[in-house]
Amino acid sequence: MMQSPVIDLRRLDDVPGAGIDLKKLGEPAQERALRFTSAKDREEFVAGRVALQHFAASLLYVDPARLVPDYHCPQCGPGQDHGRPGFLLDGGPAPLALSASRASGWLLLAGVVRPAEGLRLGVDLDVVSRVGFDGFDDVALTAAEKEFLVSIPEQDRAMQRARLWARKEAWLKMTGEGLRRNPAELDVLDLPGLRDVTDAELPEGLVAALAVG
Repeated sequence: MMQSPVIDLRRLDDVPGAGIDLKKLGEPAQERALRFTSAKDREEFVAGRVALQHFAASLLYVDPARLVPDYHCPQCGPGQDHGRPGFLLDGGPAPLALSASRASGWLLLAGVVRPAEGLRLGVDLDVVSRVGFDGFDDVALTAAEKEFLVSIPEQDRAMQRARLWARKEAWLKMTGEGLRRNPAELDVLDLPGLRDVTDAELPEGLVAALAVG
């Protein structure tokens, strides 16, 4: 039986990221943080990385200082400032599968301790209003997904449209394909291992999805 991921939702303003030594984020993330022109964007990025490290440490019952960030991109390889999050614990790979997503000042985290070999996670947190623009359905949804939206009450469509998009983002993050794959060709109405996140109380206007595979 597959182990269920631990889900955690955190407000970025509550994460003690201000004043942190950026070197603790690892060199790739440190360089990325310094490239932000917006102080708010930089602070949220740093807070997200700090929160993820503390989340990982809590799953393993270790001091966060023992964890060294070790991100791996399926396309670019290890040692990146992006891609699948991971950590080294006392010099070796920490036994974790992790995923994280930021939106509108919030951070959604997912983790599995001692995952089965090859297990991957993808989590996405998204803003409902972000996917309401004209033409979105044509570039993002399959024919079956469009039919699904038409079949439900109009007042529910914005929320369901956003949920479909969150599922796509979570799935493509899990597979490592990202938006290199055309989302309009990925049907997420009934994919195994993919679900809406309902076990975290999301703020109004946000939706989330989790993919495990």
